[in-house]
Amino acid sequence: MSSTDVTHLHEEFDGERLPPGQRETNKFPVLSKGSTPDWNPETWEFSVTGAVEDELSFSWDEFRDLPSETQKQDFHCVTGWSKFDCEFTGVTFTTLAELAGVKDDAVHVMFSALDDYTTNLPLADCMRDEVLFAWDFDGDSLPREHGGPLRVLTPHKYAYKGAKWVDGAEFLTEPKRGYWERRGYSNTANPWNEERYS
Repeated sequence: MSSTDVTHLHEEFDGERLPPGQRETNKFPVLSKGSTPDWNPETWEFSVTGAVEDELSFSWDEFRDLPSETQKQDFHCVTGWSKFDCEFTGVTFTTLAELAGVKDDAVHVMFSALDDYTTNLPLADCMRDEVLFAWDFDGDSLPREHGGPLRVLTPHKYAYKGAKWVDGAEFLTEPKRGYWERRGYSNTANPWNEERYS
């Protein structure tokens, strides 16, 4: 499968590839709010709910059968490190949004995860080709500690906006804050403006 390179998106934000206050690493550090949750591919379910024309539910096999693509992305952690040229494979957010049919009054999205983590983004920030529900990393299944079986990638934001172990997306008619956003992290999380904390 060919790969789409989106590592140039920093140009859209008038910034250098390495955002201010970040250091580049070749490693992939593990940071989570708690322990890695269990999952069962036989019972796992992904839901699309809220302000959509058709609420959706997918089994693991059904989700993997959706149209997918591979992208080369940069990954920016709010704790100050960035990893360049990560290759992720999965389903774009826009693919799911098109399948569900987003209602006109939808303005925000809340992502949920197997460990009860939540994180939010304005709908406009989600409706980008590089927002990806990824199951593969560099040609292998996404490691459990990095969010496998499925995580959200938001390369235009700090990575806490990309939920590990994601199992749902709810389209909201008014903004709400997620787990870290309620605890003082930036609601906007733009790496090139160093929007780390509120």
